[in-house]
Amino acid sequence: MADEARTYFDMREASDPGIEEGGWDDPLRRVAFACESLKVTTRLMHIIAWLLSQRAWQRGEIDDAEMRDEKYRLGHAAGTEPAMAASFPFAARALIDASQDLYERVARLQDRIVNPPVQAESSPARALMERLSTAF
Repeated sequence: MADEARTYFDMREASDPGIEEGGWDDPLRRVAFACESLKVTTRLMHIIAWLLSQRAWQRGEIDDAEMRDEKYRLGHAAGTEPAMAASFPFAARALIDASQDLYERVARLQDRIVNPPVQAESSPARALMERLSTAF
């Protein structure tokens, strides 16, 4: 997705024959498009960096104590205003939406890793069964 986004935004910003169509000659719109390009790239680079740190941890290159350091957490990435994204071509909207969705999924995954869900207490019946099994 990172390569796809880079290719799309580079091509679109460089020289698109249809750039004059649909208000692309407006400097503010072009700046907004460039900003969205940076937001998509930032989201994807934060995800890639987080995944690489997870791989390093799994391989033992980073220990548990180091993994708790803020530098190994998913960095903050600004979201995109839906109204702004709606004014862009379909391909740009698709990349913006996909990068936001992936970023949110990785953020939820990181949250579950950092703050694992609390196990529900066992039921009284299960506790009694466990006591009986240890007694005999």
